[in-house]
Amino acid sequence: MNDLMKNTEYKSWLSYLKLTIKQRQMKAVLAVNSGLILLYWELGKQIVEKQEGAKWGSGLIDRVSRDLRLEFPDVSGFSKSNLYSMKAFYLAYFQSDVIFHQLGGKLESAGTLPEIIEKYCVKLPWRHIVLILQKVKDKKEAEFYFQETIKNNWSRNVLGIQIAVKLFERQGKIISNFENVLPVFEADLLKETLKNPYNFDFLALGKNALEREIENGLIANMSKFLIELGKGFAFLGQQYKIEVGAKEYFMDLLFYHTKLHCYVVFELKAGEFEPEYVGKLNFYLSAVDSYIKSEKDNPTIGILLCKNKDTFEVEFALRDVKKPIGVSEFSFNELPLEIQREMPTVEELEGELFRDDNA
Repeated sequence: MNDLMKNTEYKSWLSYLKLTIKQRQMKAVLAVNSGLILLYWELGKQIVEKQEGAKWGSGLIDRVSRDLRLEFPDVSGFSKSNLYSMKAFYLAYFQSDVIFHQLGGKLESAGTLPEIIEKYCVKLPWRHIVLILQKVKDKKEAEFYFQETIKNNWSRNVLGIQIAVKLFERQGKIISNFENVLPVFEADLLKETLKNPYNFDFLALGKNALEREIENGLIANMSKFLIELGKGFAFLGQQYKIEVGAKEYFMDLLFYHTKLHCYVVFELKAGEFEPEYVGKLNFYLSAVDSYIKSEKDNPTIGILLCKNKDTFEVEFALRDVKKPIGVSEFSFNELPLEIQREMPTVEELEGELFRDDNA
């Protein structure tokens, strides 16, 4: 690749790259995330075209990295590894030739960008995009994580956790009667919010853990539990007391969902699903609707979490129930001590929940 600097075509192309970067008013444009993402996509495009058309080979990236860093010593982003990421970015999401130009200091496209870039990528930090490129190969799945990251304002670490626990495969898979008892929009939104199964690996309990052990473990790891539940859940209490008539009843876990504007009752069962569990949960929903819910709140939702379930049995049990109830499985593994030590602490995850990571 040392011979490249003697290659007239390479020197001309390198001058074009430098001019392109300078013309985009580097400091001003790169301060805006969308400008940075578009620039990286075009640099990836240029690298792919030159490696294929000019037959300069993989060593081209090493040479370009050195030359651009020499030209722009105060600008990060032109490392060898980052240029490889730009190439992967273009190869993953390219559609047609794009010519960018400056109009009044604003970066615009004279061609057609791939929809996934226009809708999602320009709204995300570059490191988030690289993480998805590295971990997710299916375009539909990648688009899901782009969309969810924007919607939930995930930091890079939280995004990595959601990919690792295969959120895409579990989201919206809960078995419920939502379509029969709720308006279509609410039912669809609710199903998108919930998942099956729920992953409680952070508990690190024994396989035969009792319901109260699981419940206490979730409370002790509330930050991790909230990440698994998803954005919008506000915890109200464990063994939440409610009085009906002369008796007191205790719901396992009570939440309020700030986007769905409703109370959510979670009941935990350490064993297999039994039809009678639906009746008890239905009773709790009626009690919350009668004694806690306000007129402004939507109907209370019940989520039954079981270790195992039979899909047909659950659907049959929910057939004539009028309250919105979903049934999902949960799982956890008894993790070896060395793996437990590598898992994020509660404090670390609390920081991730509230940190706006634009790195």
